[in-house]
Amino acid sequence: MKQKAYAAAGVDIDLGNKVKATLPQLLASTHRREVLGKVGGFGGLFALETTNYKQPVLVSSVDGVGTKLKIAFAMGRHDTIGQDLVNHCVNDIAVLGAEPLFFLDYIGTGKLEPDVFRQIIRGFAQACAENRCALIGGETAQMPGFYQDGEYDVSGTIVGVVEKSCMLDGKSIRPGDAVIGLASSGLHTNGYSLARKIFFDQMKLKPTSRVAELGNTIGDELLKVHVSYGPLVQKLLKKFNAVSAANQRRSFDAPLRVIKGLAHITGGGFVDNIPRVLPKNCDVVIRKGSWEMPPIFQVIQAQGGVPEAELYQVFNMGIGMTIIVAAQKAGAVLNFTHGQKHKAWIIGEVVKGQGKARVA
Repeated sequence: MKQKAYAAAGVDIDLGNKVKATLPQLLASTHRREVLGKVGGFGGLFALETTNYKQPVLVSSVDGVGTKLKIAFAMGRHDTIGQDLVNHCVNDIAVLGAEPLFFLDYIGTGKLEPDVFRQIIRGFAQACAENRCALIGGETAQMPGFYQDGEYDVSGTIVGVVEKSCMLDGKSIRPGDAVIGLASSGLHTNGYSLARKIFFDQMKLKPTSRVAELGNTIGDELLKVHVSYGPLVQKLLKKFNAVSAANQRRSFDAPLRVIKGLAHITGGGFVDNIPRVLPKNCDVVIRKGSWEMPPIFQVIQAQGGVPEAELYQVFNMGIGMTIIVAAQKAGAVLNFTHGQKHKAWIIGEVVKGQGKARVA
């Protein structure tokens, strides 16, 4: 059979349809009862159950995973990328107290590779299921000549919901409050352009090179999945802020504000992310050495030749999210977090200031 003209030009619609036919099975684990319709429509449908909320507020975010993709290309591993993207987006809305509802993805590539596509979608599905977030749609674009051979780009959009009175806006933060840091798994999805320069250009490593300090190949270490803190945040709010796991049925009398503010430590590190939740009259001081720094950051610090102050602005340095809490409850929050199998430490405090964060 003669090849179709569009396929000969590099866009194989029939192959795309064949690959997408496997999606219902892959996405079944992410289904929520609010999802209407089926995968493949012009738009995803989600019937929000507003009876569970007094004043529901929808919270949305969109992101990508940056040059971490270069590591996936080099290692031929693509399932972790899907998990990274979902978890990053979940964390971005979790800082407002929002429960994730649904997620949509975008994949752009020069040539559709069925196995790579399935790995990416499998990662999306796994992370969505773990976060109770429905994967309700997406777009896969074949754009020959636009990407390097074997490369692609991904982005994702998430929508969640939070009760208006329960949103975490940082307004109750006061000098004297404690800052708790939640452990990261590594770089998560930020700082990869600098990390790649250090490891591959300066240190002359290959992705498959084993690094004794890591007990791992540098490629596998750099592909460690971005941790999702969403489920933990919902449990913390239920326990300490009189909010249920889904921000529902809150007691509106005498609201508790033990958990006062959250910051997702992504691009910009401590210095740029924590101020996003601070009142103008408060600063945060982060104490170096107050947490267990993962070996990969120790290697970067020792071998990178980068000023220490910049490291704490580019990388998370082992802390993926910070929680600002009332000081008298910090121990209880820390113990509960440990009970949920998350490493965490008191890493700083709130002081009088001008809405800035610094590492000391």
